[in-house]
Amino acid sequence: MISLAARVYRETRKKHDQVFNRYFMRPLAAVLVAALTRTRVTPNQVTLLGLGVFVVATGMFVGLPGWIGGLAAVAVLELSYCLDCVDGMLARFKSLASKEGHLFDFFTDELKAVLLVAALAVRAWRMGGFGVDGRRWEAGDARFLLAGIAGVVVVASAVSLTTFMRHPEISGRAATVEAHYETIDAKPMAGVARIGGTLVTFLRFLNHYPSHLWLWALFGHLETYLWLWMALNGIYLARGWIGLARRFARN
Repeated sequence: MISLAARVYRETRKKHDQVFNRYFMRPLAAVLVAALTRTRVTPNQVTLLGLGVFVVATGMFVGLPGWIGGLAAVAVLELSYCLDCVDGMLARFKSLASKEGHLFDFFTDELKAVLLVAALAVRAWRMGGFGVDGRRWEAGDARFLLAGIAGVVVVASAVSLTTFMRHPEISGRAATVEAHYETIDAKPMAGVARIGGTLVTFLRFLNHYPSHLWLWALFGHLETYLWLWMALNGIYLARGWIGLARRFARN
């Protein structure tokens, strides 16, 4: 089992992966993939299971408004994310990757993003915490719910922007089946490119909630991450719209 898991890990690593994935989540996922390779479980079934587990996690964020509850909810969310790694790794390892499966996986990720921002906002409303102004807002403060509405709009709009930009007619690149089999083949960067790459990596890390959401739960301030995540998605959305406005205003 261990040797098979090591092989799965080597053969299914992706380009430009998150550090959290590379050294923590994908090794765990590789063990699950090794256990599933000889079964009839399909990648799409794993995707559905991961979505179901994520829904449970968001329900725990809302229903367990305490420090222990927050940690438990994050633990279940991380299990869901592990399954999110498993589905793609299983597809690549068994040569089952497809454009349809990739789109379905991305669609479920969209749902998760919207569910998470809504759940964190309702949790903050139930518990209280730091507001966007840096002051403490008490439990029951309606501003948390208003922030949740704004967060859902921002995150959903950012996801829609990504979907739009991925269309071949917009990106100019056709999504091939082979693209979903990509494994690691990174080349070292130097000079300014390395600095820029480091900055992009850091911003991706901040926006990648499975990498560090547990830290915010550990310190008991999940509401603070809500503001950070909304800001990052807002910046991404603004940047994207500036590019689109420049492109389409010429036509």
